[in-house]
Amino acid sequence: MDGRPRIGVLALQGAFREHARALRAAGADVVEVRLPEHLDSLDGLVIPGGESTTITRLASLYGLEEAIRAFDRPVFGTCAGMILVDRAHLGLADLVVDRNAYGRQVASFEADVPLEGEKRPFRGVFIRAPRVRDVGKDVEVLAELDGEPVLLRDGQVLVASFHPELTDDPRIHERFLELVTEATSVRA
Repeated sequence: MDGRPRIGVLALQGAFREHARALRAAGADVVEVRLPEHLDSLDGLVIPGGESTTITRLASLYGLEEAIRAFDRPVFGTCAGMILVDRAHLGLADLVVDRNAYGRQVASFEADVPLEGEKRPFRGVFIRAPRVRDVGKDVEVLAELDGEPVLLRDGQVLVASFHPELTDDPRIHERFLELVTEATSVRA
């Protein structure tokens, strides 16, 4: 990786523009990913929140499912993106996730999420948020809310059940970029 990391944001539906803004602010070059060839030469990929069924259908239609499965670099999935990377979908993370488990749109909320190793909590925005039902033995829980995992890492995959892109707090995106730097160093 020369200088700034090149991060793709799956731009089929959902909060991809907000992720692109947050990643640029954190120091990344951003590429909107709509076709498999857009994954070429990327250092990492973000799968945003949105409507998981719609994103899944569009990814299949544009031939992105297998291309994302074969993408051997860090992936960050938020909300719907967390659903897409679980065992039942793309199989990138050893998790089982339930859709809309915190409730419908009207039950959306914000909460302070304590982050491992940090004094200041992260203000999580939970919109029809998924809930983690099962976690594989090698998955690291990085943050919990009321005893439930909401930020996790499985190797090169980072997932959040909330929307860090809807805040002005760069720390979650910075953590992803650290993961990208770590993975790039190992590949080099």
